[in-house]
Amino acid sequence: MIKAATMRAAEAHLRAVDPRLGTVIDRHGPCTIGSKRRDPFHVLCSSIISQQLSIKAADTIQARVAALTGAGARFAPAHFIATDHEALRSCGLSNAKAKWLRALAEAAANGTLDFAKLRKMDDEAAIDTLDALPGIGRWTAEMFLIFALDRLDLFSLGDVGLRNGLDRLHNGGAKLDDAASLALVARWAPYRSVGSWYLWRVVDGDRLD
Repeated sequence: MIKAATMRAAEAHLRAVDPRLGTVIDRHGPCTIGSKRRDPFHVLCSSIISQQLSIKAADTIQARVAALTGAGARFAPAHFIATDHEALRSCGLSNAKAKWLRALAEAAANGTLDFAKLRKMDDEAAIDTLDALPGIGRWTAEMFLIFALDRLDLFSLGDVGLRNGLDRLHNGGAKLDDAASLALVARWAPYRSVGSWYLWRVVDGDRLD
């Protein structure tokens, strides 16, 4: 979990270096990244289930999988190892997602995926480790680092919502290229994850006028 004092320092830094973002911070209040501890295995499973789905569809399928496996509110490797592929498919999972969830469970159970070691890695090493797993690409890995490992200084170029939010905030909605986007958020360091959280608020319907 992230200490409240750290988050307030992050918000103050972002206001100082980016006044436009500061107005978003003032409108939405404290950032909630790191406000509660999240189980890393559960976060990865939820990420895989939700890929390419609406929030409503992902929530429905995840509830079915949880009910089938007896997971309740939190998935564990044993839930997937003990459930066969076709049973998972019956919940609405694609063939690929059912395979990926079982592979992820086996990796976590046999120690191939070691969350304690992952926490000690720097951002890029952790992303590379996760990216090598079935069903987990760079975007999923970056989201995992932000929301499960509480990493404070990530900006995902592959996140469409973040790019749209940055375009709205700093370029009147016109598309910024990669270099311009990275240059704008570079000043947010070492709190680019926090800045990203506020950009998602912009995408979710925040008015900028």
